[in-house]
Amino acid sequence: MESKLKAFGRLLTIMDELREKCPWDRKQTLESLRHLTIEETYELADAILENDLDELKGEIGDIMLHMVFYAKIADEQKAFDIEDVLNAICEKLINRHPHIYGDVVADDEETVKQNWEKLKLKEGKKSILQGVPKSLPALVKAYRIQEKAKQVGFEWENRQQVWAKVEEEVEELHEVVKENTDQAKIEEEFGDVLFSMINYARFLKIDPELALERTNRKFIKRFQYIEENATKALDDMSLEEMDELWNEAKTK
Repeated sequence: MESKLKAFGRLLTIMDELREKCPWDRKQTLESLRHLTIEETYELADAILENDLDELKGEIGDIMLHMVFYAKIADEQKAFDIEDVLNAICEKLINRHPHIYGDVVADDEETVKQNWEKLKLKEGKKSILQGVPKSLPALVKAYRIQEKAKQVGFEWENRQQVWAKVEEEVEELHEVVKENTDQAKIEEEFGDVLFSMINYARFLKIDPELALERTNRKFIKRFQYIEENATKALDDMSLEEMDELWNEAKTK
């Protein structure tokens, strides 16, 4: 533990030095760092998806640097410092885990998650959905919304019911497309289909974001095979010719 605290203290010291002496670091603000932090978070997610632990170590470091950077700027503005941040998260974890630090009983994951959401409402949140970030990608946001609603019992009983809802939404989309309804209505129905499919993914215990990303990567790999093995320019090839290479890529 002592060596870990020493390493963290070293990072804090370097941050102080960079903020004082480096023109780039001195110029940064909370707003200027925001988009860089988002980029670093996606790089962390890539390392996790690729199971690259060496890369993961570096990306964790980058994220940690950003957290220290934000705390440093807030300290300069006399708002809070890194000590306040760490103590606040420690207190939150203790308060949100009464089954560990109190006398509440929670023997399974679902009970823990339900207790967590109830405690958040007691802390002053007006809606159980309030904690879902507005800027989350829509697919991830839909999954989080559904997960949170589940914690207060707003949930289907089984996956057969969810699949029936998927089929219902697909049929509604099919009808509005067939009727050539206005584009806004088609978009609405298409969104309903996606939302219901994400719900079905939850019941299958599938992370829809991860599933879609793996499909994206599979498509990229197969399409690049077509590009690498095409005997002429792609826009001179027929769909049948490209499909033949696509099927080759599948077998390889």
